[in-house]
Amino acid sequence: MDFLKSMQIAASGLRAQTGRMQVIAENVANADSTAQGPGGDPYRRKIPTFRSEVDRALEANTVTMGKVRQDPTDFRTKYEPGHPAADRNGYVKYPNVNAVIELNDMREAQRSYEANLNVIGATRRMIQRTIDLLRA
Repeated sequence: MDFLKSMQIAASGLRAQTGRMQVIAENVANADSTAQGPGGDPYRRKIPTFRSEVDRALEANTVTMGKVRQDPTDFRTKYEPGHPAADRNGYVKYPNVNAVIELNDMREAQRSYEANLNVIGATRRMIQRTIDLLRA
């Protein structure tokens, strides 16, 4: 594998993990939001997906963000009869976002991002060493 391929493959991983972190940040930001009106549905957690694509110019597989799906799990409910978003029984629906899951997903995305950065750094050092050897 040549240096350019390895850097571009790692860069595709960086872009994919950046998109993943943006989706996770959106989930965390909306974790406590409620519906606009009584009995309505609040924010629904989003799940990022990835796709493997063949880059014909590189002749290599790269990764991209796929579609962002919505999590079909049930909303959390709390009994809050005075809340403006409460249904007629006094229950308020809250997003199906679990902060612990989001934190773990964010850590995993961060580690994957750092791994791709390390690949780019190592490739850059190899290129520099090759140039230094050619100069000598």
